[in-house]
Amino acid sequence: MVAPLWRQIFLACASGALLPLCFPNFDLGLLAWGALIPLHLAFDQCSRRRAFWLGWLTGVISFTGIMAWVVTAMTTYGKVPLLVSYGILLLLTSYLGLYVGLYGLSFVWLRELIPRYGIFFAPCIWVVLELLRTYLLSGLPWCLLGYSQYRELDLIQIADHTGVYGVSFLIILINVALAELILWLMPFFRKVHPAQLPWELLTTAAACLVLSWIYSASVLTEENPSPPKPSVVVGVVQPNIDQAVKWDAQYRNETMRRFDRLTASLATDTDLVVWPEAATPFVLEREQDYQLQLIDWAARAEAPILLGSPALRFYQDRTPYLLNSAYLLAPDGTLLGRYDKHHLVPFGEYIPLKSSLLFFLDKLVEGIGDFEAGPGATLLSFTPKSLVTADSSDGRPVKFGVAICYEVIFPDLVRRFAANGAEFLVTITNDGWFGPSSAPAQHFSMVVFRSVENHLAFARSANTGISGFIDPFGRIMDATPLFTEHALRGSIPLGRARTFYSYYGDVFAYGCAIIVAILWLYGYFRTKEATPGTTAIEPA
Repeated sequence: MVAPLWRQIFLACASGALLPLCFPNFDLGLLAWGALIPLHLAFDQCSRRRAFWLGWLTGVISFTGIMAWVVTAMTTYGKVPLLVSYGILLLLTSYLGLYVGLYGLSFVWLRELIPRYGIFFAPCIWVVLELLRTYLLSGLPWCLLGYSQYRELDLIQIADHTGVYGVSFLIILINVALAELILWLMPFFRKVHPAQLPWELLTTAAACLVLSWIYSASVLTEENPSPPKPSVVVGVVQPNIDQAVKWDAQYRNETMRRFDRLTASLATDTDLVVWPEAATPFVLEREQDYQLQLIDWAARAEAPILLGSPALRFYQDRTPYLLNSAYLLAPDGTLLGRYDKHHLVPFGEYIPLKSSLLFFLDKLVEGIGDFEAGPGATLLSFTPKSLVTADSSDGRPVKFGVAICYEVIFPDLVRRFAANGAEFLVTITNDGWFGPSSAPAQHFSMVVFRSVENHLAFARSANTGISGFIDPFGRIMDATPLFTEHALRGSIPLGRARTFYSYYGDVFAYGCAIIVAILWLYGYFRTKEATPGTTAIEPA
């Protein structure tokens, strides 16, 4: 018997409305452990087709709530008409809703494939869909379900083995188990078959939750080694340059004066000064006068400056192109290294298929041109003053990785810095595009998982905020408010031991994909065997 449609739609909408509350700025992370219960109740006695549309409805509502900031970015800074901006947001969330729709279809399929036990594998389906969302069509892994737990450090340390996907797996498992328990407790939802206590599912979910808590507690207990790890003092600069004037040549001198003032406010015992993405409102390599200024400021700070600036390059036919780069400039004027952004923002830094299918589009945000991708996880290095000792007057070089803006939401991309030997990590960004929305806080929260996955500390410099420091276990050591001028100093520990995740990456997520593939093959061949070739007609 199929449940009433109105009730299923109401339950799907309830889950869609609850999910945005689990993420910043609401930060009701614990709500995620039950936010999807209504949707799973809606799947009871539901056809696959209806489950797909119910899941899609939940996805559209939840992603609209989570990503409403897209409208701000397009209307305020991209000069896109408001009505068109809402249309684009709906188009985007309709696409993202498909992933939740596919989960709904798969959930009902699992229940039919292996009665009572098939839904044990529902979390694997969810993880595979999140993995697919990370890579398909350039990838948009914004606010994966696990990120809702960025404040629950005593549960999320499993991410050093499973990545953020393992936390998503656990949340779905708990939601499924609680939904099944409710269905058992309320015969109203069961009108055809008598309910059976899903004790196997409840036991599995409880065991996974307890084991996650025990493991996380053990990791946090052992976090203070003896002797303590060496550390470096990093200063991050948040200039708060209004996006509307950031590239205005008339405002250029004021921008540089602000950087000068904030950099000078950092003490000279700082080992590294970090400026945000695209800090210079010009192409640094083409402005010799400003280069000399920067060298002077680095010399005064007695520390190298890491700063974002576009790099201009040319194809063989002399056609120019840009790289979104981070330069490491030494106090003596030496360029210690440069990292070029590898994963670009589609429709923000480049137009996919612009030369063919999407030739009629321009970027949704105003900027200075189209960008090309850099080569990948290149490490930068410098010699911190704080590591100079009596035994080694020259100190030793320290390696670190830089993730520029959008890159930090891609777990495997950041992992490659750790795998290559980074001792700490830096992310520079310009979140001014988002305005006073929830996006800067959502963006910052995802950095917590990059620290936990690799057990490396993070320093973050953002033009308008949030800037700050995160320790190797995900603790937010310091953070600035939005739209204020700030210069923060923080001592962050260096790390060299690699986690399982740093070494092997998304083994857990790909393991889930293998399980799903086996289930699909099992379902395919079982269906094929159950389909008769010919049926004999018995006489009446």
